Amino acid sequence: MFSLSLCMIVKDEEDVIDRVLTCSNRFADEIIIVDTGSKDKTKEICKNFTDKIYDFVWCDNFSLARNFSFSKATKEYIMWLDADDYITEQNIQKIIALKNSNDQADVYMFKYVMGFVDGTPTFEFFRERIVKNNSGFEWSGFVHEAITPHGKIKYLNIEIEHRKQKVGNYMRNLNLYRKAQKSGIKFTPREQYYYSRELYYNGYYKKAIKELKKYFCLNDKFTPNIVGAYLIIAECYFVLHDYQNSQKYIFESIKKFLPNAETCCMTAKIFESLHDKFQAILWYNIALITPKDSSGFVQKDFYDYIPYLELCRLYYPINFEKSQKYFLMAKKLKPDSAEVRHNSKFFKHQNNEK
Repeated sequence: MFSLSLCMIVKDEEDVIDRVLTCSNRFADEIIIVDTGSKDKTKEICKNFTDKIYDFVWCDNFSLARNFSFSKATKEYIMWLDADDYITEQNIQKIIALKNSNDQADVYMFKYVMGFVDGTPTFEFFRERIVKNNSGFEWSGFVHEAITPHGKIKYLNIEIEHRKQKVGNYMRNLNLYRKAQKSGIKFTPREQYYYSRELYYNGYYKKAIKELKKYFCLNDKFTPNIVGAYLIIAECYFVLHDYQNSQKYIFESIKKFLPNAETCCMTAKIFESLHDKFQAILWYNIALITPKDSSGFVQKDFYDYIPYLELCRLYYPINFEKSQKYFLMAKKLKPDSAEVRHNSKFFKHQNNEK
């Protein structure tokens, strides 16, 4: 059995903070709130749950704020959450059971699920969620901050849901990277990767390619980021209509690492753009039999829903029965999605004409 401090950094979260603290109050022995400059009622709401509320002058560094929050923790273990996180009743009970057990790991890894569409998450990965206090755990990285796990690490089937309710400032992270770059900060491999990814997200495709090629020279050892870098370069070239280079980088990824479903779907997309629909069909089928690698980032739709939709579309001109088969498989997964509703009308019309 162990005691648990919950540490959070917040700013202007009045719309969601009550939700996450109501969940956390069920298992946390101590709740620590570090506010980085709220102008709304965030701190007033937090006072309903804790008196341990601290102000932190924002300095464009998420890790410094999180480490400050950790410095205030007094319990045996520390857990962190974001204001727009949510924990279901089932997962609350799992956390309570973990606390009441005799388990004594140094780090507990929980699943982080997000990208909710029609109530279903599309993206998941494991994150360091609970760490032993006073054991040298610190946050690093001024953006996309993380803790490097060490000691006894346990992966648990406990989920934290990241449920955003408002659209954030998409340029915020990129601007922080640019500011750091101008000040002469030398990026770590992880920072170089995430900086490049922010360039891609914001439509700077040529610059993203250039910076990811620099990232490859830094000899990062974290495979999910390396695979992600190849995928982003391939996607950038694809958007720029340079299908040959797009194919080159996706094939380099496949040569070096076992392909995941996202890689397979990207390969299929490239082949279709090169007017080879049969190869596209092949690669979407490979995506369907590719095992999930839970050690990295998993975009779940690439393992079933997206291949089903694309195979439905690709088979339609050549094999109506197969096309309809894959449509029904997609419908079973997401009966209320916009794509399924559209295709339902189409196949209903087609079948009525027969």
